[in-house]
Amino acid sequence: MPRTEVWIALLRGINVGGAGKLPMAAFRALLGKLGCESVATYIQSGNAVFRSAAPAGTLAPAIAAAIAEAHGFRPAVLLLTLGEMEAALAANPFPVPAEQGQTVHLFFTEGPLDGLDLTPIEALARNGERVAVRGRTLFLHAPAGIGRSELAAKLSRHLPGPATARNLRSTLAIAALARAR
Repeated sequence: MPRTEVWIALLRGINVGGAGKLPMAAFRALLGKLGCESVATYIQSGNAVFRSAAPAGTLAPAIAAAIAEAHGFRPAVLLLTLGEMEAALAANPFPVPAEQGQTVHLFFTEGPLDGLDLTPIEALARNGERVAVRGRTLFLHAPAGIGRSELAAKLSRHLPGPATARNLRSTLAIAALARAR
């Protein structure tokens, strides 16, 4: 029998600006129908943790297809193991006090970012913003916040594929929720 793994699903563009509406109760039920166990969600932006023996290569497309069938849109679904998320957190090059956790954002991608040219991204930096890449995660430190950050607004067009961002505070909370599984 395949080994059960703790997975973290991060959906891109869920419940933002009235688009991609997906109630978290419906998301939990959908994951349960796919055979996922110990399902929990964190806030309303498409974060779920669960246990499953299914491999990521089949699980992510199955989740996206089930959401499309039930809710009429197909979000990007990025899956990480708990170990992958903990490794990303440990690699954070911008340690900040807990009360400033919203100033560091982790952009999770499907594949490694080795060889990504940071020069055009760094050229967009203002107000002390900094970026760094570790594995398949790009870190953005935006001390003034990302709401008005030109770098944050244009960052996704510089990445090689789908990405979704979570601030450090949320990422720590999602990892804690996953550890409880």
